[in-house]
Parts: sequence; structure tokens; C-alpha cells
Amino acid sequence: MNSVQTRSAERALSGGTWLIVCGAMLYSILTVTPLMADHTAPRWAWTAPILPLVVDAAVVIVVKLDDVLARLGGHGGTWPVLLRWMTGLMTWALNIGDSALRKDLVGVAVHSVAPLLLIVTAETSLAYRRALAAAQAALAAERQAERDRAEQKAQARAEQARQDAREEREHAATIERERREHEARLVREQGEREAQERREEREERERKEAAEREGRERLEREREQREHERLNRERQARERAEAVRRERVEAAEREQRERQDRAARERDELLERGPAQGKLEEDEARRIVTAAYAAALPVRQAAELCGWSVGWVSTRYAELRDPGTGGAELAIASR
Repeated sequence: MNSVQTRSAERALSGGTWLIVCGAMLYSILTVTPLMADHTAPRWAWTAPILPLVVDAAVVIVVKLDDVLARLGGHGGTWPVLLRWMTGLMTWALNIGDSALRKDLVGVAVHSVAPLLLIVTAETSLAYRRALAAAQAALAAERQAERDRAEQKAQARAEQARQDAREEREHAATIERERREHEARLVREQGEREAQERREEREERERKEAAEREGRERLEREREQREHERLNRERQARERAEAVRRERVEAAEREQRERQDRAARERDELLERGPAQGKLEEDEARRIVTAAYAAALPVRQAAELCGWSVGWVSTRYAELRDPGTGGAELAIASR
């Protein structure tokens, strides 16, 4: 029987007991109150329910304390038994008192039901509670024993687990130590290989750098040589260009001098011809006027040389001074 069933039985027993007690108390009050009213002074008739209430209160106290003591597994001794039987007999006597005085055996039997049921229920519920308490104690002891056995097994398993864990840790530590030693050896070998590779790489890098440096120096020398040759060529080209430019300038100056000399000779020839005998051709007259203007001759002398009018010569002088609008303005002025 488990704890749930035990508690259910206790609740059923307690509920049934208190139902019987309450019913017996109510029935006792209803039965005993008229008896007490008949045997009490009329002015004190209102006190008739007090006695059954006091007796029933004693019954309630006995039932409750028996319940508590049974739960705790204790025993109250002789006085609780005496109180329980005394209250039961008093309740029974008060209930059958009126029927007994009238010598009504049926009434005595009928009114004996509730008190006797209360007495037997109190004793029976006490026995049941003690039995249930004993059963619960036995069940608790059995459970405690099971818990103790389970704890012992758990402790044994825990100890075995600790032993296994310790052995596993020792084994793992051994494996870890061997692994670290192996890794250290591998790292050392790897470090030696890497150092060797770094030395080889450094030597190879130094060789490459030396070759690259030599190549750069060679390229630098070649570049400097090419630059020197390019500068020489550029200097020679500039010298040639300067010589050509000087020759061109000298040729232009020479040609200009020749033109100037030729123009001067032509001007002198034109000016040395003397006054014209008549009006010369316009082209020839224009050349004479141009020569006269260049020689800074007066307008009248130029008119005598070409045979044209002073106004026309003035117009030509104006055109020579200002090729834009001067000639036109002078021509208008001459008119």
C-alpha cells in the first residue's frame, strides 16, 4: 500500500468519524434537551441544551486528541480511556433516560443506536488510526531502508565511478603526457626543418638579391650610358639646329640687306631721274612716290618727279603713313 492510498484511507476514516460524531451530537442534543427541560426548574428551562453540549464537547476533545496521538504514534494512558468511556456512557444514559423512565424498551433501543455507534466508532477509529500509524511507520521504515540501500548502492556506484574516473584520468594523463612529448618532438623537428628552410630561403633570397642588384646596376649603367648618348645627340641636334638657325638668320639678314640695297639703288635710280616731262604711268608714279616717301622728300618734290598733282601725291603719302583710312581722308580733304 503506497502513501497515496494511506492518505486516502485516513481522509475517509476521519471524514466518516466526524460525520458520525456530528450526527450523534445533533441527535443527542435534540433528544436530551426535552429531558433536561422536564427535570429543570421552569425559569431555568433555557439551560437545557448546555449539558448535552458539554458532554458532546468532551466527546469531540477525546476524538480529536486520539486522532493526533494516533498520528504521532503516542498513547495518552488511562485517563483518556476513562474519559472516552465516561463521555460515551453519559451520552448513552442521557439519550435513553426518558425512554427508560417511561419503561419504553423500543425507545431505549432506538435511542441507544447513536450513543453506542459513537462509542464503537471512537474506539474503532482509534484502533484504525493506530494501525494506520503503525503501517505508515513500517512503510516509512521500509522506504528508509530502501533509501539506505539505494544510498549505499549509489555510494558504491559513486566510489566505483570515482575509481574508474581516477583510473581514466591517470590513463588519460599518461596518454596526454605521451602525446605532449610526441608533439614536442614533432614541434622540435618541425622547428629544425623550418630553421633549415629559412636558412636556405635566406641564402636563396640573398643570391637573388645579389643577382637583382647586379642586374639593376648593369641596367643603371646602360641607362646612364643611353642617357649620356641621348644628351650628346640632343646637344649635337641643338648645335646643328642653332647652326641652321644662325645660317637662316644670316641668310635672311643678308637677303634683307640685299633687298634693302636693291631697293635703295632702285630708289636712288628713281630719284636721280629728275623731274618728269609729263604725267608718268600710275604704277611707275606710285613707285617714285614710294621712293620719295622712303627718302623723306617733300610732297611737292615727289609730285615733280612723277608728274602727278600734289593732292594725288599727298594721298599716296597718307596711304603709306596709314594704310587704313588716312588716304581716303586726305583724298576727301583735297577735293
